[in-house]
Amino acid sequence: MGGPNFGVHDTGPGLQAAGQSSALVYTIGIYHEENPDRNPEVLRRLARATGGEAFFPSRIDEVVEICKHIARDIRNQYTIGYVPARAAEPGAYRSTRVVAAAAGHGKLFVRARAGYVVPQLRP
Repeated sequence: MGGPNFGVHDTGPGLQAAGQSSALVYTIGIYHEENPDRNPEVLRRLARATGGEAFFPSRIDEVVEICKHIARDIRNQYTIGYVPARAAEPGAYRSTRVVAAAAGHGKLFVRARAGYVVPQLRP
């Protein structure tokens, strides 16, 4: 994605499928500045749709630190769930917002999906 192997395809279905999955996607875009096929916005959108993060190192030697950052992030994640007060039709989009606070810890950073698509119930 975000390069010549994906630039000619419609990104909508892929982004939608990623957003509906439980996968958390981190992207690392390594481009030559003059590459006409580079598309960092696709990588940003993919990461954002899944609650992940997009990285665009300016030098190849930054990649190891980015991978360490991603590994720390994955090891320090929490999973939360909730039951909505009102049921929604399968296929409907529900937006969400997550806020965290802890006494004595200052401002906390939360990275979460902006919402989800209500899944189809299986018989």
